[in-house]
Amino acid sequence: MNRMRELLAGKVESGAFPGVVALVDHGGETRVEVAGTLHAGGTEPMRRDTIFRMASATKLLTAAAVMALVEECKLRLHDPVDELLPELAGRRVLTGIGADLDDTVPAHRPITVWDLLTFTWGFGAVVAPRGAHPIQIAMSELGIGSDGTTPTAMQPDEWMRRLGTLPLMRQPGEKWLYNTGSDVLGVLIARASGRTFGEYLRERLLDPLGMCDTGFHVPGDKIHRLPTSYAHHPETGELTVWDEAAGGKYSSPPPFEVGGDGLVSTADDYLAFYRMLLNKGTHNGQRVLSRAGVELMTSNHLTPEQMDGNVFSDHGGFGFGMGVRTVRRGHASIGQFGWDGGLGTTTQADPERGLVGILLTQVAQDTQDTPRLIKDFWTTAYQAID
Repeated sequence: MNRMRELLAGKVESGAFPGVVALVDHGGETRVEVAGTLHAGGTEPMRRDTIFRMASATKLLTAAAVMALVEECKLRLHDPVDELLPELAGRRVLTGIGADLDDTVPAHRPITVWDLLTFTWGFGAVVAPRGAHPIQIAMSELGIGSDGTTPTAMQPDEWMRRLGTLPLMRQPGEKWLYNTGSDVLGVLIARASGRTFGEYLRERLLDPLGMCDTGFHVPGDKIHRLPTSYAHHPETGELTVWDEAAGGKYSSPPPFEVGGDGLVSTADDYLAFYRMLLNKGTHNGQRVLSRAGVELMTSNHLTPEQMDGNVFSDHGGFGFGMGVRTVRRGHASIGQFGWDGGLGTTTQADPERGLVGILLTQVAQDTQDTPRLIKDFWTTAYQAID
């Protein structure tokens, strides 16, 4: 871990990152490196138990909650979602991504739970300049996030209503499209369970796994453990505040508990989740999810044609709410699974090596600084287990 320690210290000293927490678990032996401070220019040190905005690393827990409902026979993977999500019934589909909103054809079939879990339900983030296509303009006008983000200030039923007024971008099952499937799954979980998404997640996963610092907001007695979140100024490249701790976006319960990027958590909480997955659904000898359910989550279900054009990861495949490695492009083994977050988080497991790696910062991936740090973290993580 010496090289990782030097790497993190150098990144902090350069001013690129105020602080960082890195965790590597290999065969149950856990090593953690912490560097820097909670706030740029501050003196309060980053700590192992610092609470981070997990961003898109939320998606894995959303998928796991869906699998819990499947195992309770409250959802079925290949059933249409029309009954619980009537907003998505009777879909029409654009003839092309640049088509006018009324230039559509009927969907070939209903949307299923499987489609939502694999991001192939036909709707998602548009990888194009803002306003390039009519569907992007409509999404922005409706306030539902043309860049794949979901507004947490909107009530989930209202968000679903607005989403249901738009056509799909692709036929169900045809193409992987990023993000929005996880947000829809959060609504589906609430409706299928009869509780809020957060309540069900807490009861079925967070409490059994001891993830006591994970949730959709940071309580007042813990808010001092949440660092400032930063983005880069588009012209100068300097760090600018994206979200403060006290009084910020995560300081109170949101109206919409978003399944795509809404959670806050810690390195050790996410380690508990990943260990459960590596243990095929058990935690401290207790069954949390079935072996078969975990294997479904962490297996690739998509073809190269379905994944073509994915710019959000290099795994090559996709399971339920997470990338699954089907090609080797670096140190990671085939079968590695996990996902990163746009606010500066990476969480992955390598079953072949018995490795879990978690790197947490709060500097957005809007320049090459954070992606390069993530790559260097994985390079040093694999060195540390040799």
